[in-house]
Amino acid sequence: MPWPLCSRPQLGLCALLSLAAAALLGHVLLHDSAVVPQELYSFSRVPEEMDQAGQQGGGGPRPQPSPGAAPTQCDVPPNSRFDCAPDKAITQEQCEARGCCYAPARWTAGGAQMGQPWCFFPPSYPSYKLGNLTATDTGYTASLTRDTPTFFPKDILTLRLDVLMETESRLHFTIKDPASQRYEVPWETPRMRRRAPSSLYSVEFAQEPFGLVVRRKLDGRVLLNTTVAPLLFADQFLQLSTALPSQHITGLAEHLGPLMLSTNWTKITLWNRDMAPVPDVNLYGSHPFYLALEDGGLAHGVFLLNSNAMDVVLQPSPALSWRSTGGILDVYVFLGPEPKSVVQQYLDVVGYPFMPPYWGLGFHLCRWGYSSTAITRQVVENMTRAHFPLDVQWNDLDYMDAKRDFTFNKDGFGDFPAMVQELHQSGRRYVMIVDPAISSAGPPGSYRPYDEGLRRRVFITNETGQPLIGKVWPGPTAFPDFTNPETLDWWQDMVAEFHAQVPFDGMWIDMNEPSNFVKGSVDGCPANDLENPPYVPGVAGGALRAATICASSRQFLSSHYNLHNLYGLTEAVASHRALVKARGTRPFVISRSTFAGHGRYAGHWTGDVQSSWEQLSSSVPEILLFNLLGVPLVGADVCGFLGDTSEELCVRWTQLGAFYPFMRNHNDLHSQPQEPYRFSEAAQRAMRKALGLRYALLPHLYTLFHAAHARGETVARPLFLEFPEDPRTWTVDRQLLWGEALLVTPVLEAGKVEVTGYFPPGTWYDLQTVAAEAPGSVPPPPPAPLMSAVHSKGQWVTLPAPLDTINLHLRAGHIIPLQGPGLSTTESRKQPMALAVALTGSGEARGGLFWDDGESLGTLERGAYTQLGFLARNNTIVNELVHVTGEGAGLQLRKVTVLGVATAPQQVVSNGVSVSNFTYSPDSQTLAIPVSLVLGEQFLISWS
Repeated sequence: MPWPLCSRPQLGLCALLSLAAAALLGHVLLHDSAVVPQELYSFSRVPEEMDQAGQQGGGGPRPQPSPGAAPTQCDVPPNSRFDCAPDKAITQEQCEARGCCYAPARWTAGGAQMGQPWCFFPPSYPSYKLGNLTATDTGYTASLTRDTPTFFPKDILTLRLDVLMETESRLHFTIKDPASQRYEVPWETPRMRRRAPSSLYSVEFAQEPFGLVVRRKLDGRVLLNTTVAPLLFADQFLQLSTALPSQHITGLAEHLGPLMLSTNWTKITLWNRDMAPVPDVNLYGSHPFYLALEDGGLAHGVFLLNSNAMDVVLQPSPALSWRSTGGILDVYVFLGPEPKSVVQQYLDVVGYPFMPPYWGLGFHLCRWGYSSTAITRQVVENMTRAHFPLDVQWNDLDYMDAKRDFTFNKDGFGDFPAMVQELHQSGRRYVMIVDPAISSAGPPGSYRPYDEGLRRRVFITNETGQPLIGKVWPGPTAFPDFTNPETLDWWQDMVAEFHAQVPFDGMWIDMNEPSNFVKGSVDGCPANDLENPPYVPGVAGGALRAATICASSRQFLSSHYNLHNLYGLTEAVASHRALVKARGTRPFVISRSTFAGHGRYAGHWTGDVQSSWEQLSSSVPEILLFNLLGVPLVGADVCGFLGDTSEELCVRWTQLGAFYPFMRNHNDLHSQPQEPYRFSEAAQRAMRKALGLRYALLPHLYTLFHAAHARGETVARPLFLEFPEDPRTWTVDRQLLWGEALLVTPVLEAGKVEVTGYFPPGTWYDLQTVAAEAPGSVPPPPPAPLMSAVHSKGQWVTLPAPLDTINLHLRAGHIIPLQGPGLSTTESRKQPMALAVALTGSGEARGGLFWDDGESLGTLERGAYTQLGFLARNNTIVNELVHVTGEGAGLQLRKVTVLGVATAPQQVVSNGVSVSNFTYSPDSQTLAIPVSLVLGEQFLISWS
């Protein structure tokens, strides 16, 4: 597994123990005299036969430059121009002094054509030259040299290229300075000692100017082609461009917008920022990974393992440019060949998601403004009285003493520990907010976390070596350095000491970009190259220090300039570790700031969203995107956080939120309260019904999380992941799938009582009534009319969607487990189970269930779990006992509903015993079979 825990557990992650450059050391240097097989590359360009494929990718190979010649080849099509002035606006004279072409965009009646660069590289622009290309046990190595520097300061004129053919479907290459140890992301990633014996790709090299071409062997399609623009590698500016074989690109989070990115001169900035989500700005997380869909349903992905501030520019040719302010170029290419495999291959590198506790999948409730234990208790009582399920109660800053971590105020929260114990006694859990910034105000000895932090030197420091002081909620604050092993131990101690007072169950880590209410620090920031780099990406606020701490501040592994985007992830690692130590059970952490690999340690919520229909709609692509990035435990604040919701909006958001993998209703102190019981009885019924659906489906959801944790699958997924060969699914981001089987079509606009959704080819059965009639329902949801199945050839279908309905369809060929809902998962886990069986036209279906105690560590490793398979074929349903032990062995099965039974059965038999009280509906072709079986024992149900 990538990024493993160290063999020295007291030091935590190996990633936090090694120096930043250690991740890629150990390659063997090759002599200049090494023999280079001639077929590895063409000395002037890539082979002629790639021209057509290269043009499909937005530009083929570039001709050789003439050393010292002025640019004469400026007839580059506008959409294929690469910016020669990414750092600032320049004049024609300045542009041509850089050796570049200048061509202002033409003015039209609608104004200038914005986006395309006026100053751009000619094909003859000098770049690096490849030399000493040598085959190695793992791939190839070569040197890259350039004769003249570029317009960026501190150009590095000699580089090393390592190409690692790691697996059949994964290519990995790095470009770095061989003469110095530059900063590298300090995570351990998979390493292969030998070249993969076979591969889905070929690698080709252009010598001068240097370029790398990766081609899919299956169809010859060029997936990566860096010959389209010059490679730039200066001390604080790296640029690598590639042609793209498709305009259908997703990834590159975190941003607000459609699932598919526009290639019409789109710039995406990655620099973690405390910013209420709006389009076209850098938000809370940085994930430099994209997935590209190709004609025919194939796909590939590219991951740049670089944590520095960066821009990613997409242009219409189509092409993409990575622009980073530091580090190295550490690039992975994933060959798929289908999108589902691309995601799994990416997670092979960054790590599979953690397995959440079962209770973490229930309904969570929070509000900034629960100002006392009395108010918090009343909320819980109101939820119970109104028959709304509630698994986890949360508190925002209100519980703290002077907004300081690891404290609680004695006025409103004097009996805080007793309140949490009461929640536990009622079968519920408790989570509270914890911010990273530690109050530095007050005399010595007045606040133990700061005093201990000072003593143990855990804080990020300024240029004088003193703790950098910013300003967050408590006032003056210092910022823990979670790359320091000592900080991990200090954080663990603070968490454990507070847990000994208040036995909380999970941690909500907020403000961890890190957020700062002043620019840089209370003393400002020094004037140096880290604070004022030659290239500043398109960050909100215009400077790296905006809303955060000084880029030049110092951490254990490197400068904050290099580590900023990792801050939230390193805090998540520390919190995950601390909870394991304090509680001894499965940790539950929800974080705002994220980086690649975050899902291995924590979940995510999408921040300070507005209570608006627009942000309800945009939450769907956001949830889908984070699932593609390996962070399946994700959700938006149900009903919105900022501003007042309306009743209709809150109902529709609750219906959609019931299908977020992580479901929490949370809102702002200054907004009207929005707990479900605040609304009319009709609205409450609709919300209760949606929550009942979620709780009935929790065994299926938990099984999906197990597949994500064990095999790198997704939980909520876009339609294209299951149906990549149907291009009509590619842009669908107003619907979502749960796994392979469930299709959710929410209402996302005001005043609508019907909704139109895309149904991929196949039969889709309405699941509302089946789920609502799960055995042991407490309280039973009102009956809903069962719609006739949707038999689709791949088409848009308009469905009725009154206010109490969210459309949910089960795909033919699948079997899912259901369970009677309760007012908490403590209750629902005691309810009997049911199976919903959706037959194909040939009468077949498959499914499964994973079950354990829901919270213990290492249940997979210890074998303390039950895993079952279900198979329907030839009018029979049987279970497969893959592994049966523990609680799952005694799960009771009380009902089986079979959808798609074309002929009325005359007889139904369960384990050899005739079932006389089955029911059959010829209109819906539904067979309902009451049974009394144990899921962990072999059974056979048949009808004839």
